[in-house]
Amino acid sequence: MSVAGVIDHTILKPDCTSNDIKKLCQEAEQFGFFAVCVPPFYVKLAARLLANTSTQVAAVIGFPMGYSTIPAKVEEIKRAINDGVDELDVVVNIAAVKNQDWNYVKNDIDSVTRISHMHGKIVKIILETAILSSDEIHRLCEICAEFGVDYVKTSTGFNAAGASIEAVQQLRSLLPKSVKIKASGGIRTYKNALEMLEAGADRIGSSSGVVILQGQTS
Repeated sequence: MSVAGVIDHTILKPDCTSNDIKKLCQEAEQFGFFAVCVPPFYVKLAARLLANTSTQVAAVIGFPMGYSTIPAKVEEIKRAINDGVDELDVVVNIAAVKNQDWNYVKNDIDSVTRISHMHGKIVKIILETAILSSDEIHRLCEICAEFGVDYVKTSTGFNAAGASIEAVQQLRSLLPKSVKIKASGGIRTYKNALEMLEAGADRIGSSSGVVILQGQTS
């Protein structure tokens, strides 16, 4: 297995610059990462830089809290699509989950999945597993499967703990094989990346992609 080929090389710091994005894209092309994951503000730049490569461009939506309104998330997705995005990593409305407002959560996930798929784009729903109960994760996996999301993602990496082997295993046990898993948040070593893949992850999100390939700790 090529670990590089399943990594979303990521930069989501609030103070990242266009030079940071250029470096990210250069590294993605050099090392053969599957995608870069960038803020919506930089989608157009990343898409231009990677236009003649096989590297995909992903953007985060409703990031990092997830409690943006549904119309706001949909418009954010539309703009990212217009700017050249390939994949959308969308944070679920955790506030709605905690209020057990499952109708709202269903509408949220359905709406962002529908607009992404209408344009032939991949959608990943970010759950933030570290701050959800097992019952909440179970219900969210049912909803994600119901609406045909492409990936369920463990975490943003900005709230509470990041990815864990246990979280990936739990997601894999709850989701049909048609729904893939992206492990993200705190993955900084080659060993940890392999552990996530062995636990059931299909994609790795990390800002330490180059370090992971070098088999070093950050």
